Amino acid sequence: MTKTSAKDNVEEWLDSLDPATAPARDGRHLRAISTARKALAEAEASLQAAVDDARAAGDSWTAIGIALGTSKQNAHRKHGKSTDRPE
Repeated sequence: MTKTSAKDNVEEWLDSLDPATAPARDGRHLRAISTARKALAEAEASLQAAVDDARAAGDSWTAIGIALGTSKQNAHRKHGKSTDRPE
């Protein structure tokens, strides 16, 4: 099962619950998890795009590491492309 289909399954399950017949469970916590996961994925994509833009503009892995609050090696490991050599 892919992440997308698992997410869709959870959303479908939550939407299918009938408060009149289902045990008295509040789905807001599960929905909050789903919302936070979506926001995290969007933030990670935004961060990767920012790193890609910085590299395209000529910024070093050292500078990017500083901006990320980590080492240049860790920044490159997490955000570098396989063809991009560390500095």
